[in-house]
Amino acid sequence: MNPKVKKLLSFLFIFISVSVVVVIAFSNQEMGDAWEAISRLSLPWLAGLALCWFVYGFFEAMGTWHCVRKRGSRMRLLSVYWTVLIGMYYSNITPGAAGGQPMQVNSLRKAGVPVGHGTLALTIRFVSNQFMVCIMGLVLFLINRSFVYKQLEGAIWAVRIGWLINFMSVPLVLLAAFRSDWIKALAAKLIRLGAKIRLVRDVEGATERACRVLDSYHEALIELARHPKEILTQLLFSGISLLGLMGSIVFTYYAFGQSGTRWDRVLTLSFLLFVSASYTPLPGASGAQEGGFLVYFRGIFKDGTIGLALLIWRFFTYYLFLIVGVIVVLNEKFLMRREYRRLAAEAPKGAETPKIPEAAETPETPKTPAEGDAGDA
Repeated sequence: MNPKVKKLLSFLFIFISVSVVVVIAFSNQEMGDAWEAISRLSLPWLAGLALCWFVYGFFEAMGTWHCVRKRGSRMRLLSVYWTVLIGMYYSNITPGAAGGQPMQVNSLRKAGVPVGHGTLALTIRFVSNQFMVCIMGLVLFLINRSFVYKQLEGAIWAVRIGWLINFMSVPLVLLAAFRSDWIKALAAKLIRLGAKIRLVRDVEGATERACRVLDSYHEALIELARHPKEILTQLLFSGISLLGLMGSIVFTYYAFGQSGTRWDRVLTLSFLLFVSASYTPLPGASGAQEGGFLVYFRGIFKDGTIGLALLIWRFFTYYLFLIVGVIVVLNEKFLMRREYRRLAAEAPKGAETPKIPEAAETPETPKTPAEGDAGDA
């Protein structure tokens, strides 16, 4: 499919999902006046929501910055933060978050970080995030197991499927590090199977890309194994970052003045919702996130506030990343054009205008293992 058509369809889907959320928020018959309910929202808890948004992106940037600094880059933390916002923006507008990591690697490259180092950093971040999602979600589930089964009832199957998909990544990551030949053989068989049922067209190209991804996994994990302190540092950054993302529902809960459910139980449902919906191959896992929220938190948000809570929560965990991401992307393009005009003005008369790294054609950025990971913010 034409890339422009794919992008147009993604934005159309996002627009439809926003419209559906707004309709749900303002058409709840259990609520007398939605605008009045919004006006009564607790400002301190809303400020906490904004802080959650910042913590999520900032500590993701801290992890990436720590990786590239360890490999000789002098890139500033603020600059890395901008590249993370760019990555999150593209993750949220592309199906399966497929565009986020390649664009972030590209932005790091423009700032002077070699593509190999950028890919390695994002691979390490993916492994750390996936591991912490599994561990933190499991611990919270075990603590509140009886509550979860009572609250979710018929929807518990979605959690089981999501956990199966997410937890599978942990042993696969370990095999990729120490038995990469096994995983490559398995990937080749799956690609050939995909070709037989016409899901894969270019078997050779798909196999080559899969091997490249697995090699980057292997390199990243072997690199991590040599530095135990870096493992703990990356896991710490991932834990704090994920608490910012998942904790946003807790702050939404108290912003509406709700009570009756302990904060750790709300946080548990937040993790389980992420695990259940994150693998959905849609921009920002739209549809699955909204539908899951309404199912998982029914009865938790009372007095007809669940629709408005969904709107506020999605704004801070999804729409705000789109808004800020657009600004950052446009600013990056503006700076590129300004630098090109400066070089053109300084070039000798009649000489060919030199291409700056930012404006030069970018070779195909190697896809990172995080592609397809639902980086819904």
